[in-house]
Formats: sequence, C-alpha cells, structure tokens
Amino acid sequence: MLRVGIVGLPNVGKSTLFNALTKQAAAARNVPFTTIEPNVGVVPVPDERLEKLRVLSESAKVVPTTIEFVDIAGLVKDAHKGEGLGNKFLSHIREVDAIVHVVRFFNDADIIHVANKVDPAGDAETINTELALADLATTQKLIQNAEKIAKGQGVEAKEATAQLAVLKKIEANLEQGLPARDVELTDKERELVQTSSLLTTKPMMYVANVSDPAFAKASAGKRTDTSLEEFEKKFGTTLPLTVKIEQEIAQLSPEEQEIFLAEYGLTETGLNRLIKAGYELLGLITFFTTGPQETRAWTIKKGSMAPVAAGEIHSDMQRGFIRAETVAYSDLTTLGGYAAARAAGKVRDEGKTYVVADGDIFVFKFSV
Repeated sequence: MLRVGIVGLPNVGKSTLFNALTKQAAAARNVPFTTIEPNVGVVPVPDERLEKLRVLSESAKVVPTTIEFVDIAGLVKDAHKGEGLGNKFLSHIREVDAIVHVVRFFNDADIIHVANKVDPAGDAETINTELALADLATTQKLIQNAEKIAKGQGVEAKEATAQLAVLKKIEANLEQGLPARDVELTDKERELVQTSSLLTTKPMMYVANVSDPAFAKASAGKRTDTSLEEFEKKFGTTLPLTVKIEQEIAQLSPEEQEIFLAEYGLTETGLNRLIKAGYELLGLITFFTTGPQETRAWTIKKGSMAPVAAGEIHSDMQRGFIRAETVAYSDLTTLGGYAAARAAGKVRDEGKTYVVADGDIFVFKFSV
C-alpha cells in the first residue's frame, strides 16, 4: 500500500483534512499535539474512467485503486533535537512514501498558532529545516560508517568509497537547508544510498489551508492572493483548499455535492484533486482490467514494463509472461467495445519491453 503522510505545524488543519479525506473521526482540537499516534485511512483514487468501463463491460463490480493517508503529529522548531514530539514525528515520516505538507494561510484569533502569528512561508521553512537537520545528522552518521569501511580492502571498501562521494554531495545540500531530493544523482548513485531513509528524498507537495473568502478564487484557479502565488514560486506545487469546507462537502450526498460545486464553477471537490495530486506525486499511473465480473484499476510506477504490470495482479503472471493484449482506454470507449476496437486495429499484442501507458487496458497471456 502506497502511503502519503500529512504533516505540518500543530493546529494548521492536518487532522481535519485527514478526517475529510478518509471520512473518519480522528481527534481535531484547538490545542497543540492533539495527534500523538498517527491516524491511518485508506482512500480510493477517484477515476471517472472506471464507471465508463463498467457500463461498457456490464461489470458486476468496480474496484478502484487506493492510497493510504497517514495523519502525523504536529512538528515544532527543534524537533530534530526531540522538541515536542520530534523524534516520534520523524520516525513516522520515514515510513511514508510521499509528504503532503499543510500550511496555514487563514487568520483566526480563536485558533492557536504555535508562533502566535500566521506566516505561511516561515511555517514551511520551519518544517523543511527540521527535516533537513534530521537528515544531516543521519547523513553524517552514514559518512562516519562509510569512512571506516573505506579504509579496508575488497569490494566492500570500494562500494563504501563510492557511497562516500554520494553522501558528501547530499551533506553539502543539507548543510544549506536544502532537501536531498534536489541533489542530482545517477541511478547508480541512488542505489548506493537507497537504504538511508532520508526524509527529504521523499516527494513533497503543499496544501494551503485558506480562509473561506479565498476558497472560490483559489479553487477555481483565479489566484488573486499574491501571497499564495509567491509561496508556490518559492516552495513548489501548492493546492489551495479550505479544509473546514472540504470536510463539510465530504458529508454531503453526491447530488448535494454537485450543487455546491456548481456554485463555485467546479467539477470536483478539492479532496479529489488532492488525492489525484498525491497519486501523481508518487509518480504513479493507472492501468485497467475489465470484464463481466469486475472492472478494476491497478497502480504501477510510471515507466514500468508490461510484465511488471502483470505482476501487480499476480506474481505467476509476471514469471510466466508471454504477451499482453492491449487497448487504450480512449480507443475502447470511443469505439464502443472490444469488437469494434479489434475491427479498427486498435487491439494489439505487446511484449516484455512494452512500457505501460496510463489508461491501458490489459488481458495478460502467461504460462505457469
């Protein structure tokens, strides 16, 4: 299960966002460190293609792909030294695949801010600095270990020497407060440090928890708030949401949601956009299998080949892979089914070197 951690300072709306995403009832109160142990929820990835395939195949059921969201305790300055719930917080981040960083953009005198002021850029810097400092300590320990091994002889010494060069590059970045993910590494260099579990190698996106009046403008892409524009330029991908409103929308029926969204000129909720953004953040794509029994979405890393996709369904399929009968989602739905797609030459056989495209529909041929 792919895991996305929700992080941020205390009282920025992390647990409220988690509750809205997962329709759970994790504690969310106006006090720091309400969340101590992480809350976990599995969320289906919304994909309108599933329903169209279900109708086309007259499937008995639909199975979407999923992401696991983890609501992690609030972080404070000097967490890398153990302040607040620092050490526990950092250990929980190590267990996720990507990070959604919630930043408070709204003013509300009734909701405590740990720094007693609303400063989105400053808050983001606090979290990022703590992650970088924690990684710096980890990297320096790894350097010390590698230096000892490099003094020896043989294969291990050579590998440690190569690892040292990579770790030194990462250390230089971290010393400037920059994330390890920004260091340009070759595939071989990544292999050398893949066991280090550095926090700042994980992909990160931001959620700007905006005030109610900013909701319609920001959600519809009309960013008149210059502070939001400046934040995104500095920190990268930022999705503006009014978390409290999103939680309310999540409680509505599908029909009521459509009416609410129409008032803002939107076609989907902010939560759906966040789930999809989290999916993209992890570098994932979707392929499908469809038939009378079920239509199912499957998750795979972008750039994966057909046998790996087969292995997502069953390991025997990957081991005994022969070929993949393949048709693109757009071709199958436009032409109205397999018979018409075959007649039009859109159903093809692909081999072991075929790179899976998002929306591919497969029937795998294999032997055991």
